Amino acid sequence: MQRTRRTPLSEPDPSHQVGDAAEPTPEPADDESAGSPSSPEPEPADIGPKKPSWKLMALFGAVGLLVLFLDQLTKALALAHLTPGEPVDVIGSFLKFNLIRNSGAAFSLGAGYTPYISAIQIIVALSVVYLSRRLGSVGWAVAFGFLFGGALGNIIDRIFREPSPFHGHVIDFLQTPHWAIFNVADMAVTSAAALLVIQTLRGIRLDGTKELKK
Repeated sequence: MQRTRRTPLSEPDPSHQVGDAAEPTPEPADDESAGSPSSPEPEPADIGPKKPSWKLMALFGAVGLLVLFLDQLTKALALAHLTPGEPVDVIGSFLKFNLIRNSGAAFSLGAGYTPYISAIQIIVALSVVYLSRRLGSVGWAVAFGFLFGGALGNIIDRIFREPSPFHGHVIDFLQTPHWAIFNVADMAVTSAAALLVIQTLRGIRLDGTKELKK
């Protein structure tokens, strides 16, 4: 009998022989080799020193000079029209003009330390001018202007008024109930302190950056 040769239905794939491990398909090393556009890298933050803001420095100077002008003008008017020991009612008992010559600091403290008080105020004024180069906030610029103008107003009194240089008496003439007699320069310094506290509580630094709360 003639044998019939059987033909296999399918030939085994030589690339997938038994015992051979399948090689993994290589993946692209990065997005660029895969053909997808790479995402742009974030630019580094600018952490270097900022250039001085001339507009804020000009604002600081303008506020300081305005405070100084008003302080010296009102002191001159007080000396010309008021008599020590004779207060004048302006708004009932709430506000009076009462001229005195103060040889000390606020509340007439430190009457025997006028030269030292003068030196401290000069240091404060110079420090404000030096730090003004870093101003980056309108609030800080205005506060520095109040502080500089107020300090300079009383410094001028201590240097140029009687009885002698650096021993001069500051002219005070504004009086309110339960408070020491003061002047425009004192008002400016107090306003500066309040503004500095507000800026600090808001987390705004001298250079205008905002402090991140944890």
